[in-house]
Amino acid sequence: MFIDIAKIYIKAGDGGDGAVAFHREKYVASGGPDGGDGGRGGNVLFQADSNLSTLADFRYKRKYVAQRGENGRGGRCSGKSAPDLIVRVPRGTLVKDAETGRVMADIWDDEPQVIARGGRGGWGNTHFATPSRQTPRFAKPGLRGQEFTVQLELKLLADVGLVGFPNVGKSTLISVVSEAKPNIANYHFTTLTPVLGVVPLGEGRSFVMADIPGLIEGAWEGKGLGHQFLRHVERCRMLVHIVDVSGSEGRDPKEDFRIINEELKKFNAELAERPMLVAGNKCDLAQEEQIEDFRHFVEAQGYAFYPMIAPINEQVDPLINAITAQLQKLPPIFRYQPEVMDWQPEQQREKVTVTLEEGIYLVEAPWLERIMQTVDFDDTESLQYFQRVLIQTGVIEALREAGCDEGDTVDIYGLEFDFVE
Repeated sequence: MFIDIAKIYIKAGDGGDGAVAFHREKYVASGGPDGGDGGRGGNVLFQADSNLSTLADFRYKRKYVAQRGENGRGGRCSGKSAPDLIVRVPRGTLVKDAETGRVMADIWDDEPQVIARGGRGGWGNTHFATPSRQTPRFAKPGLRGQEFTVQLELKLLADVGLVGFPNVGKSTLISVVSEAKPNIANYHFTTLTPVLGVVPLGEGRSFVMADIPGLIEGAWEGKGLGHQFLRHVERCRMLVHIVDVSGSEGRDPKEDFRIINEELKKFNAELAERPMLVAGNKCDLAQEEQIEDFRHFVEAQGYAFYPMIAPINEQVDPLINAITAQLQKLPPIFRYQPEVMDWQPEQQREKVTVTLEEGIYLVEAPWLERIMQTVDFDDTESLQYFQRVLIQTGVIEALREAGCDEGDTVDIYGLEFDFVE
């Protein structure tokens, strides 16, 4: 089954927590803190796999979570960093943030790309020892790994895209010029999925041609089958528009040509500017006057016209030669550039929400809840550390902006206290 769109959830591993530990050894007095740091959480990487051709696997598995880093231990032993999770996708897969539509990566080469970064491990209590605080009884928890719901879109990598109405000879042409074996029959929508074929040119040269399922009027808004696959045309360096010049199915070739061009333009305005050659097929069923009339019509609009009879490979070579000459002038296959988002693990920590309910200011910050689990509120030094965290991460400022005044009650995940300026 050909699946070219999928939505999955990915989460990088959280960092391991730092350890609270003290050196204990016979004949060593006041060994001091020796808690190790937590390990880094695993990243989520996407890598192209040439053995995959669809996104069908993602219909059955939709959640990918990397491992968490190990917690630190005593003896200044750091936790082990978690291995990266590699998600294999077909070459040409576009990864987008499902919520914002931001392009995160274009997976088309062999280099793995990091999509979600693992959280950094927390510091052990060794880092918090000072001349005045020699026995810190707290440590930092690991930071959360990034998590996203991403949409995967497969956009085939092809130099040339064949477009046109159903049953005009696209599949026949690609079967004649390459080793591709598409389904060929005398009825509409024989081709149900895009077909790629490598066209050899000799001397180790070749180009990739894509047979796109037939388009009909209204394809850009969901009619027929072609609308599902128009996205695969977007990468093509050039297009070949195949038209039945004989009008064997009772349609006007000129009107067919206009309709398909309009559908491409409505789907993506840039496609209207893509270099295009026009191939007139089924010339054996057309009168000479019909062929010449259509030639004048096409050339008047600035397109080169190549008549042919695809099933018997008649006059196909001039078309292939013209495609080859055109490709030599064009840039490489289009690659989407990731849209940069300035994100640092520390910034995720600083997300704070303050709401006022029944006279109590409620503070919500998922990262803060984990820090609270490591704080001993009966220990003066540990409490002072927590107060500094509230100031440095903007919690106090968020309370002020919400209108919290001195003496008001603040609730942070069940911990209630009076706000003091």
